Amino acid sequence: MVWRVRLLPATGKETAGQRKSGSGIKIGVEGVAGDSPAVLERGKQKRRRRKLKLWSKERKVVFVITFLEGILVEALPTQVVINVQGVGYQVLIPLSSYDRLPPVGASFRLLTHLVVREDAHLLYGFATKEERDLFRLLIHHVSGVGPKMGLSVLSGMSVVMFQAAVVRNDIASLSKISGVGKKTAERIVVELKDKVGVAAEWEAASAKNAPSEEDTVSHDAVLALMALGYKQVEAHKAVKAAAAHLQGRLTSEELIRNALKLLA
Repeated sequence: MVWRVRLLPATGKETAGQRKSGSGIKIGVEGVAGDSPAVLERGKQKRRRRKLKLWSKERKVVFVITFLEGILVEALPTQVVINVQGVGYQVLIPLSSYDRLPPVGASFRLLTHLVVREDAHLLYGFATKEERDLFRLLIHHVSGVGPKMGLSVLSGMSVVMFQAAVVRNDIASLSKISGVGKKTAERIVVELKDKVGVAAEWEAASAKNAPSEEDTVSHDAVLALMALGYKQVEAHKAVKAAAAHLQGRLTSEELIRNALKLLA
């Protein structure tokens, strides 16, 4: 007769088929030769599940849709629908990408990042490679920042302005972004600066591509409207419309006044 034995931590309680050894370790009998077929089958299933679990941990499956090219069917500030050969894809986008969309009905290409969850597969879209790179950097290298907050960051300021804020340790500007508080802003600066090469590369880039005066004025106007209680999407659209209507060189105060008239 063959016995299969496994060692269990002692709990101080005896159960059937177990005895306490002198070392304080339980020796539990798992089964004996001659067990019923049902018992043996359950053991096989348990071992198969264990092997499958170990295999799935070691093997990483990556699902990638790197871009979509088709016809723009619907365009909203936070999402678009693209018809790709008869299949409609709903893609979540930041405001920065919304500004660069073509008219509805036009053909265009949108860079994408696929997030796979247990309950959904979500596509995030970006007009430029720089936007997508920053999004991936945030969700993969900053603790506590997920896709939703990543879109908020891109909606709150341009890639160039964000890079400049990180290089200058500008916590105040980052914390004004919708959904990003002071603690998250501090974590973004610290963890991105700790990433090898990022801070040095951005410092060099920010020296060449400093935010224009127009970008800074528009950004300040949007933040001011948000401080008055307007949603980020509303503030962004109003400032953009005010700038297009007035044209020329404007101050943030002029933009705010005219944007408020449009929102009234």
